[in-house]
Amino acid sequence: MTLEGVAVGHWEDRAARTGVSVVVLPPGTVASGEIRGGAPGTREWALLDPGATVGAVDAVVLTGGSAFGLAACDGVVRWCEQQGRGWPTPAGPVPIVVGMVLYDLSVGDPARRPGPDEGVSACQAATAGAGRSGALGAGTGATVGKWRPGHESPGGLGTADTDDGGVTLRAVFAVNALGDLRGPGLDPDLPPFPPAGSEGTNTTVGVVVTDAALTKGECLLLARAAHDGMARALEPVHTAYDGDAVVVAATGTAGPASLDRLRVLTARVVETAIRRGVEAGRADWAPPA
Repeated sequence: MTLEGVAVGHWEDRAARTGVSVVVLPPGTVASGEIRGGAPGTREWALLDPGATVGAVDAVVLTGGSAFGLAACDGVVRWCEQQGRGWPTPAGPVPIVVGMVLYDLSVGDPARRPGPDEGVSACQAATAGAGRSGALGAGTGATVGKWRPGHESPGGLGTADTDDGGVTLRAVFAVNALGDLRGPGLDPDLPPFPPAGSEGTNTTVGVVVTDAALTKGECLLLARAAHDGMARALEPVHTAYDGDAVVVAATGTAGPASLDRLRVLTARVVETAIRRGVEAGRADWAPPA
């Protein structure tokens, strides 16, 4: 499936187990978002509010490296400036780049974090299409299952597309959750909270892009539906130790669509992307047979 003008790119260092992913958006893309985790790390989030003046976003960044990794957004801003992209001002366009981080410092080399050059590299690598899922980009050092001691396992970067009556939605999620994938036979016994060493070391972050024509307020409603999809895929979710955050962006090229239908599809595509990211990430890090 294609989304006109949308490209996804990644940079990663597998030895250091960190990386960055960027979703480059076509000019005029409207976006909003919502945070439900208690420990977020973000950039330019306030302008996503439907009441904020800035109405368009040029790119969304998902990155490892915790708060240090937000520096990758500077490189994406630089790249967008070179392309003549940005919010018009009297002094020239100012690129609008929204960023979200996850904590991967404890699984690889904590001194190796995505920075501006790595952000540029991710932009240069961006291509049309959702691309593969697994241990790449912002999901390279992601882990899940940390709420049960001894059960930590790889997370990953998951992508999924869905098409409905000529409207396309794409989800790109980096899954570094305190919890794990939900499945049949959930254990009724919960481990103690807070889990040891869990503070600020988690987070699931993602982007949903659609070609439907939406307002910022409608994008916010889809972001809330995206969190529903997150809760279907993961348990626990939105804890005080996760920085769970979602951006929804609408390019408008496919015209109007049923908002309620899009909300259902958003929850579904997010759940699929998260499950795909964790399952593919585990396969990528599995030892050879």
